[in-house]
Amino acid sequence: MRHRHLTVSPYRVMEMTIMKNNHKKDQPSVAKVVELIGSSPKSWEEATANAVEAAARSIRNIRGVDVKRFTAKVKDNTIVEYRVDVKIAFIVEME
Repeated sequence: MRHRHLTVSPYRVMEMTIMKNNHKKDQPSVAKVVELIGSSPKSWEEATANAVEAAARSIRNIRGVDVKRFTAKVKDNTIVEYRVDVKIAFIVEME
């Protein structure tokens, strides 16, 4: 008998985890996701941190970041800028 495997993207797992961890009895939780591109002259890790820091200036309740793609700008055979395409998840405040 062959087993079927359910494939779930890391983004979806992150969203489901956020929903589960923030759910309170009789109070629905809603997560929203925004997509940003972060950059850095030093590293992909710093580019990711820059994207989260930029999002935090206008978004509260950030709960996760999913790096979707890594790219870099090259000049004279040297990387001069690291870039990341990220999805940042946050909890929507309910009243």
